[in-house]
Amino acid sequence: MMKTEREKMLAGMPHNALEAGLAAERDRAKELLHDYNICTRPGDMAAREAIIRRLFGKAGKDVFITQPFYCDYGTYIEVGDGFYTNFNCTMLDAGGITIGNGVLLAPNVGLYTVGHPLDADLRAQAYEDAKPIVIGDNVWIGAQSIILGGVTIGSNTVVAAGSLVCKDLPANVLAMGSPCRAVREITEEDRAAYLARIRAAG
Repeated sequence: MMKTEREKMLAGMPHNALEAGLAAERDRAKELLHDYNICTRPGDMAAREAIIRRLFGKAGKDVFITQPFYCDYGTYIEVGDGFYTNFNCTMLDAGGITIGNGVLLAPNVGLYTVGHPLDADLRAQAYEDAKPIVIGDNVWIGAQSIILGGVTIGSNTVVAAGSLVCKDLPANVLAMGSPCRAVREITEEDRAAYLARIRAAG
């Protein structure tokens, strides 16, 4: 049986993004995002939560998404408990974005699962493909960082501001750069040093 464009998209195959069903899904997301970003007051937590639960495929407990927030579909985003993102987060989620518990995203972080063909004529015909992004538990992504499709980031890892993550990162490391790479493990010495700063602050 011939796959639909949506089935092709979710399988990571080339698909036509202008197909009516996919366009309708994106229009639904745009309407919900308008309500979230424009019509909902920042302090109306109940209304904000209700919209996010309609928008996302899955949302855990204590999810806080600072306005404004942007995504393509929303349906293909899953976040765990204690998720937080700061201003101007963009998630292009055609390939699926799965985020664990306790994850923090700083301002202007972008998660982009979508890619386009190198050939200009095929791009003009609205072909694209998408690969998933997977982020483990307790990850912190620094400001202005970009995570590309096909990437998995291990739990407890910290990605420094301004990084371009185009390859997998292991768990428990500090990573930085463009392209982003692990520079060292995060150790008990990091915890001890910060606890000392807390004590010094009184």
